[in-house]
Amino acid sequence: MKTSIVNKLTDEELVFKIVETNNSQLFAILYDRFSKVVYNKCYGFAKSKEEAEDLTHDVFIRLFVKLKTFKGNSKFSTWLYSFTYNFCVNYVQRNTHKKKEKVTVVTDVIKDDDVSEEIDDAALFELKSDKLAKALDLMDPKDKMILLMKYQDDMSIKEIKEALGIGESAVKMRIKRAKQKVVSIYGEL
Repeated sequence: MKTSIVNKLTDEELVFKIVETNNSQLFAILYDRFSKVVYNKCYGFAKSKEEAEDLTHDVFIRLFVKLKTFKGNSKFSTWLYSFTYNFCVNYVQRNTHKKKEKVTVVTDVIKDDDVSEEIDDAALFELKSDKLAKALDLMDPKDKMILLMKYQDDMSIKEIKEALGIGESAVKMRIKRAKQKVVSIYGEL
């Protein structure tokens, strides 16, 4: 296929063409379209630029193998976001499990009946960024990611729902609990 024709393909058409032909040159085009987005996602989980680059590379290697599982039921970008998110959460959990350091932060003190206590966005935005970064690093990766999706990536509840494959009320509850946890951890620093 000529480059000009390939560049006019939608993401979904390009993915289906890659699956059909197993063409690594077409995959390179997909990589060019999405590598920065994937890198930015990975950087949210990584401790350094180098680690984020390694994670991005690993995501694309795994993606090449798993691309055939994309069915086209959603936009490719949404599917890729979910794929990257799951890959990074698994990576962080594996690494956390490997480390013998046990940094215990009591965050589970928050009970369901405390959920009525509102943590508004203004309180979250007032936290100092360096201390907030430390608090985010101490959080469970799933809690951290949902906050990054909402506030860093500016995703809507509906977009988060689609990316994570959970219900809208579950998204709202997870965001609410994650905000409570980060404020609680922040207060202990």
